[in-house]
Amino acid sequence: MNLHHQSYLSRNLSLFVLGLFMHTLACTQSSTTDLVVPVSKVTQPEWSKNATIYEVNVRQYTSEGTFNAFSEHLPRLKEMGVDILWFMPIHPIGKVNRKENEDSMGSYYSVQDYKAVSTDYGTEEDFRALVEQAHNLGMKVILDWVPNHTAWDNPWTENKDWYVLNEEGDFIPPLGTDWTDVIQLNYANEDMQTSMIDAMKYWVAEFGVDGYRCDVAGKVPTDFWVRAHIELDKVKDVFMLAEDGEPELLLEAFDMNYAWEYAHIIREIAKGAMTFDRLDSLLVEDAKKFPDNSYRMFFTSNHDENSWKGTDTDLYGDNFQNFAVLSATIDGMPLVYSGQEAVLDKQLLFFEKDEIDWKDYALVDFYTDLLALNNRNEALWNGSYGANPVRISSPEGTYAYQRNKGEFGVYVGLNNTQMTQDFNLPLEVGNIYKTYGIDSAFYEANGNDVMSIPANSWVILSTH
Repeated sequence: MNLHHQSYLSRNLSLFVLGLFMHTLACTQSSTTDLVVPVSKVTQPEWSKNATIYEVNVRQYTSEGTFNAFSEHLPRLKEMGVDILWFMPIHPIGKVNRKENEDSMGSYYSVQDYKAVSTDYGTEEDFRALVEQAHNLGMKVILDWVPNHTAWDNPWTENKDWYVLNEEGDFIPPLGTDWTDVIQLNYANEDMQTSMIDAMKYWVAEFGVDGYRCDVAGKVPTDFWVRAHIELDKVKDVFMLAEDGEPELLLEAFDMNYAWEYAHIIREIAKGAMTFDRLDSLLVEDAKKFPDNSYRMFFTSNHDENSWKGTDTDLYGDNFQNFAVLSATIDGMPLVYSGQEAVLDKQLLFFEKDEIDWKDYALVDFYTDLLALNNRNEALWNGSYGANPVRISSPEGTYAYQRNKGEFGVYVGLNNTQMTQDFNLPLEVGNIYKTYGIDSAFYEANGNDVMSIPANSWVILSTH
């Protein structure tokens, strides 16, 4: 790391630009004082305020593809800083109308039985033991729940009025999709809603799971989710994640949703189709429409992104680590997908067995640093527990910002260009910062600081 003094003139120019940005942002905010930023009625579990999340693809995680084989990784994931384990659906998969071919393993999201585990993964006792082990290590477990549709051979099909039917009275796949292996549930039917909530309560009461990631949550009526959350909380204070990118579900029903638009924008920035200015405008837009006390989940990949969009290298090229740092520090809760810590360099097959090659876990230290910072530095905590990001002036093709909350502060600099760039550091004079990225060291800010960041590299300075 090359830290050196800058001239009086350049230092003051930097401060002027920073002040201008902050003034512009303040004016933008003050001009919208007539807008009422929504406030969520949902109170997240206290333990979630500095939590991180990890998506588990049991099928592809090990050669065995079982709960027991995955459980051997729990101590490693705990050491890496994972707080929440999100398991992709663990239920038996429908056999009728499987996609690809009848011999495929099928889609995780074609649920044959809401109250059973797939024998491919093990037994109910295996899963119960896995949840207990995770809890003993201080981690939480949430299940991927599929409320919008079921497999064609789910026993619920005995009640045809629980499903949306065509004019001939036949089951239909969800409208506007090519999901031919599943059929659409009918939320106008109260009995179906009650049975769905009963099934969700089953896993909380009988296995101790800590909540749900809810598939295509925006396709299910909001009043159902409000009812479901209330009923689940009677059993246990649960954590609810919506696969949805809009504010509505956060107002009364969910603790967190996806930062979908952010994910789209960073892919475009990586391709050179957008600049970081678009990210700035998104952050301003989101601050106006999303409840400040809700959480957003930020990510570079997940099962959908990996299987259908591309690998981390495909999507982000030489700047993948830069975007992973951004996703872990810009706002909300960071997600890591199975295998990212091993430089997942292939798109995992969705309908077949396709084991992750763990190689030498090349990015374990990288993610450990990021997740530890999220846990330790209050400026990076989730929702209103953390601090808002403030952009710092930096060279073209780069991005820099700070988040400050009392004695807790973080500076992040990302160099997406093909050459070394000098970043002005508007740090609090006298503060001691731990540096990550270019070097691992301690630095005392003196008021005249510049950092040289190599091409396609990043740095974080943190007070804690």
